[in-house]
Amino acid sequence: MGRSVRHIAHRVLPLAIGCLVAAGPATVVAQEKGDVAVVVNRDVPVDNLSLSELRRLVLGDREFWPESVRVTLLIRAPVAHERDVILKTVCQMTEAQFRQHWIGKVFRADTAVAPKIVYSNEMSIDLLNRTTGAIAFVDAPQAGTNLKVVKIDGRLPGDPGYLLR
Repeated sequence: MGRSVRHIAHRVLPLAIGCLVAAGPATVVAQEKGDVAVVVNRDVPVDNLSLSELRRLVLGDREFWPESVRVTLLIRAPVAHERDVILKTVCQMTEAQFRQHWIGKVFRADTAVAPKIVYSNEMSIDLLNRTTGAIAFVDAPQAGTNLKVVKIDGRLPGDPGYLLR
């Protein structure tokens, strides 16, 4: 029995290492992308947010937009460039800290709605357009003219001094 386990380990271990090595460069390429646009559903009555206001939204400390519209946070799955930028720049947290924050918030019933995980910019845009009060983070070139892009501290993606890159 011990021999068959060693045989499997010798066959599986090189395959697993190969997968990890192959996955490494893809992560680096994803992190070399440009600006991340903050986009909201057209019904959201906001055109500009400060970085601290955005942080409160992402961390669930602000649950409503003006006019009592509930915030629906759409955030990319882990390892996505957009998520990395938001966690590092806006929240100043690691992935583990962000997860722990939201687990605690939900466990304590400090929020009625947890963030919705989206797996692509296309999924973010689709849900954003169909969800009143939604906010999402997409690769700036994909924001296009059909989305409502919110300024952060008075700046749009591509402007000098824009913080979300």
